[in-house]
Amino acid sequence: MHMIGSAQRPLVIGTRGSKLALTQTQMVAADLEQRGLAVRIETFVTEGDTNRASLSSLGGVGVFAAALRVALLEGRCDLVVHSLKDLPTVEVPGLVVAAIPARVDPADVLVARDGLRLADLPAAARVGTGSPRRARQLAAARPDLSLVDIRGNVPTRIGRVRGLGTRAEQIGLDQGRAKEDLDAVVLARAGLRRLGVEDVATDDLSETILPAGGQGALALETVADGLAAEEGRILAQTLRIVDDEPTRLEVSAERALLRYLEAGCAAPLGVRGQLTWENNATELLAGVLELCARVVGDNGESVEVSGETTVLLGTDADQRDFALAAAEQLGVDLATELLANGAGEMANLQAAKESGTTQS
Repeated sequence: MHMIGSAQRPLVIGTRGSKLALTQTQMVAADLEQRGLAVRIETFVTEGDTNRASLSSLGGVGVFAAALRVALLEGRCDLVVHSLKDLPTVEVPGLVVAAIPARVDPADVLVARDGLRLADLPAAARVGTGSPRRARQLAAARPDLSLVDIRGNVPTRIGRVRGLGTRAEQIGLDQGRAKEDLDAVVLARAGLRRLGVEDVATDDLSETILPAGGQGALALETVADGLAAEEGRILAQTLRIVDDEPTRLEVSAERALLRYLEAGCAAPLGVRGQLTWENNATELLAGVLELCARVVGDNGESVEVSGETTVLLGTDADQRDFALAAAEQLGVDLATELLANGAGEMANLQAAKESGTTQS
């Protein structure tokens, strides 16, 4: 028997083939190699990569994750790296998110021609995004803009901005040449940072747009039985070290809210969890987990809710489970509040239909 991650049995990490997905996976692989594991990367094609229809028309739920999860279950890889915001909140039997590394800034940013900020864009400026969440929040702040539904990887989207075509081609387009037909696009800061091109951002939109649940975080998913087996023992120990508890608490609250609402990444819903530390006289590390969520309708109306809970962090497994339960309950509580305030009808959420909280 060879241990997973040994020279005789390298850990096979599955990933999408996009520039950002490969970069993220290479970062994870390098970290695991530094911790003593032998690693090999395998790329897989997903529906989100091959179908060029808008994400909202595809349903937005799991179009990037499904093929990777099938590869895991079929034994073609041992671990997959997801952008957590693209991972459905419904768990797949037999699979487990074994580690969530420390999160990168989850904010959205503007990438605009001539270094323009959001407030400086002229009326009718063409701004590209494939996200209903971004589009509706942006329209609420600047209803005079012309929003354009776009697809493509990060370099391709950057290449849609006038004056940034050459830069995008240097980064690596997924097809053809840069179009340069837009005044700006909206992207996640985390993706730009991981690609080393954060300097193209011209404005931080954290005060205008709440991010997607899990944005800025990665999820390392694997087969639960593999971790429990003797050959997976070292891998399991390593992933426990890689897992960042503050990040897991933040995204668990966000994803609990999404799960309760049955909302995928195509829903016009932003949510942000943030953990801050408190000074205390005990050996336990205490923190306040704050959660804010916003739903925006197609006419610009919105519902926003927020709340907080105190969590205790420590090395005890029961303590970690209790903290996670508190984080998830916060998400459920705010989801219930959103529905009570009409967000279900506003965003056409399935949870509202099933509970009868939408108006006919």
